Amino acid sequence: MSDWYRDFANSGFGTTLTKQLGLPRPAVLRRYEPGSPLLPGPAVIGTAGKGRLREALTTILRDAGVTVQSPATADGGTDGEKLAAVILDATGLAGPADLAAAHDFLAPAIKRLRGSGRVLVVGEPPAEATSVPQAAARQALDGLVRSIGKELLDGSTANLVHVPEGAEGSLASPVRFFLSGRSAYVDGQPVTLSAADVPSTQDDDRPLAGKVAVVTGAARGIGAAIAEVMARDGAHVVAVDIPAAGDSLAKVANDIGGTALQLDITAAHAARRLIEHLRERHSAGGNRCVDIVVHNAGITRDKLLVNMDATRWNSVMAVNLQAQLDITQALLDSDALRPGARVVCVSSQSGIAGNRGQTNYAASKAGVIGMVRAWAPEFAERGATINAVAPGFIVTEMTARMPLGTREIGSRINSLQQGGLPVDVAETIAWLSQPGSAGVNGQVVRVCGQSMLGA
Repeated sequence: MSDWYRDFANSGFGTTLTKQLGLPRPAVLRRYEPGSPLLPGPAVIGTAGKGRLREALTTILRDAGVTVQSPATADGGTDGEKLAAVILDATGLAGPADLAAAHDFLAPAIKRLRGSGRVLVVGEPPAEATSVPQAAARQALDGLVRSIGKELLDGSTANLVHVPEGAEGSLASPVRFFLSGRSAYVDGQPVTLSAADVPSTQDDDRPLAGKVAVVTGAARGIGAAIAEVMARDGAHVVAVDIPAAGDSLAKVANDIGGTALQLDITAAHAARRLIEHLRERHSAGGNRCVDIVVHNAGITRDKLLVNMDATRWNSVMAVNLQAQLDITQALLDSDALRPGARVVCVSSQSGIAGNRGQTNYAASKAGVIGMVRAWAPEFAERGATINAVAPGFIVTEMTARMPLGTREIGSRINSLQQGGLPVDVAETIAWLSQPGSAGVNGQVVRVCGQSMLGA
């Protein structure tokens, strides 16, 4: 869907007018296209503290065909070529004094950042610090990155990856994601890695080849976009939605070469029927029959809490939270998940920040986050992962029906000054579903352009 204000602000007359009036000019974001390079220009890597990952970061970038410049040229001392990415290895921070090096490297490098550029800071978890000063310095990176994200212009983003000792092998996948166009609407986000058995190679064009992926709520909107991106990346998609959406669901499944399953996920036997369907179609003679499960289905029944009846409350909880719990537990109990399985749950910015008139919805989406974090250790023991995405303002047919003022405010109050697209949520889910993302577990990634609402 078109963003009329962004399109106008980037037209010849619109650019002049917005500059004269001091109005924001949202950028046209760099989004992923199959076959596109990881970065459209060179990158520079600097260090703060006794950084231990610079060599690994350099290898990841060079293996992806990226030219890595020397930090000595970060001030433009060569030919002044614009940078596509600025990466800081801030592992090994001992205390706040080490943060001065972060400033000394980032300030001149960011001045050379091109439009839709990427700033990526790699640090270590504050919770694993061995001293109070070290914990303070590590936590400082969070505020640093979020603030950089709010200062960057022209569609550029800043994100943070925490890499504990022993998790270095998990680094490549998040680095590629945060630098690529797949993360166009992910800004100001921290992700903590864990040690995992990560494949040594991956087909970056079709990383999900041979996988079977279930996507609930797939008949329209974000769910349809998830199904499309999963199929583009090589997965066979089982698209699930309620019988009333059967025609739309069939069209989505046919368009991507997947299969459609009409199913009310709140029904008493929904989990059993889903597993039976998967075993009939995708089992190779054993119980294991699915690689990826995306819990996307969700509903809203908005009302102020004091005016909300039990039906509104219970229906939202049943679809948004209880069904995810029941289906995931059934998959675990039946041993239906294949080795290296990925479960991705769709939460919401409302589950983090709350929203007036959405106590039921916000509670259900916050519950999804609690579920993911609590289940992460068990999934790790099985060699699997469970994560959540929390979309912010995403432009869909539903948001298009909002009053103009509400829609415009909702889409502009973030660092990128625009609403996201369903494909932005889908790209993040597809990344979390990749084999290379084995070290990303129990995480919540907001896809919100770094909304000003919530943490």
